[in-house]
Amino acid sequence: MSVTEKLFGYINGLPVTLFTVRNNNGFEVSCMNYGCVITKVLASDRTGQYENVVLGYDTLEEYDHNPKYLGAVVGRVAGRISGDSFCIGEDIYNLQKNDKNNHIHGGLNGFSHTIWNATVLEGDQDTTIEFTYLSADGEEGYPGNLEMKVNYTILHEEDTLLITYTGISDKDTLVNVTNHSYFNLSGNLKRDVLGHALTMDSPLYLELNEEFLPTGNIVPVENSVFDFREGRKIMDGVASVHPQNVLVGNGYDHPFLFTENELNAMLLTESESGRKLVVETTESAVVFYTGNNMGNTEIMRGEELRDYLGLCLETQGPPDSIHHPHFLSSILRAGDEYMTTTIYSFGVIAEE
Repeated sequence: MSVTEKLFGYINGLPVTLFTVRNNNGFEVSCMNYGCVITKVLASDRTGQYENVVLGYDTLEEYDHNPKYLGAVVGRVAGRISGDSFCIGEDIYNLQKNDKNNHIHGGLNGFSHTIWNATVLEGDQDTTIEFTYLSADGEEGYPGNLEMKVNYTILHEEDTLLITYTGISDKDTLVNVTNHSYFNLSGNLKRDVLGHALTMDSPLYLELNEEFLPTGNIVPVENSVFDFREGRKIMDGVASVHPQNVLVGNGYDHPFLFTENELNAMLLTESESGRKLVVETTESAVVFYTGNNMGNTEIMRGEELRDYLGLCLETQGPPDSIHHPHFLSSILRAGDEYMTTTIYSFGVIAEE
């Protein structure tokens, strides 16, 4: 097991450190204390070749912009909040509008564009990069001094990354945090993700309006291209004429709801490389985004940042729940602990 640290650059005169943890197999995770961004994950294909399976940039300057939130932790609240305000009890809080008429991913800076404190914790079975940040009362419009901790834990003998989020606030507030990594299991961006297959035990998804906000309607997946319970290729949704697939740019950008299990699991596979990713989470939902609107305006590591180059599995609570009382609430009461865990286990599938 090895851990390296290097100066990645400066943001507003403050140093940013890039951490790289490599386990005994060759599995490797690189991350930095700016936005808790995961910049690289090296995972094995069926021949034992370790290659990068997430999207990312080479320079800090590119991450300072990072409009697609590549690899970042987003919050206080992931996803969109309708309009520019919300209420907790009789108190009204005004937010930054940074997505047309709405608020997205915690605001103009949020967790994704700030410098966190970082500590390396080395154990007998794993190594953790611990990130901490005090989000001050009123930051981006949110109430309460929120003490956040994000742990990235890499197992020494298994190709597994655990992400644990914890937080506590001195006022009632909203918290719904996720990691915004884009996965591509082909390795080093050999192919897009249209041939990837996803299996997840989700019986319901949330219908979206033209601003990609939940309408409030909870829709059964049965007999539709939103049914992933027996597995489905990404290209099914891209080719679909279902109004919800067309609405989000031909693909998926939808919250899927899980049944109330202790751990909810998803399986992502890419048959040509033989790679698989099992995602297990304590969260009640996942926003599945297939990179429909990545655009063709940026160059990333020599590749055009184009549609369907990566996909996101954003484990979280239902978006905009503050405006939909029948959704699971994202209100964190003062003094209570916010805690969620998502586990990413990489491996290979058997040859057909």
